[in-house]
Amino acid sequence: MLLPKIESFLRQTGMPVTKFGRLAAHDPRFVGDLRNGREPRSALSSRVEHFMNTFGENVHAA
Repeated sequence: MLLPKIESFLRQTGMPVTKFGRLAAHDPRFVGDLRNGREPRSALSSRVEHFMNTFGENVHAA
């Protein structure tokens, strides 16, 4: 499931849920919606996982 991975990422980075939603899914309500039962499509799930996997690389490259 995607939500536990996101929750872990948020704890590790200290990123606010709305910022994560904006950056990863272009939707500031994304995490809140997931917590309320939203099931993202596979393309969006892949994009969000890619964002989390490359987040450290993007931060250090800037």
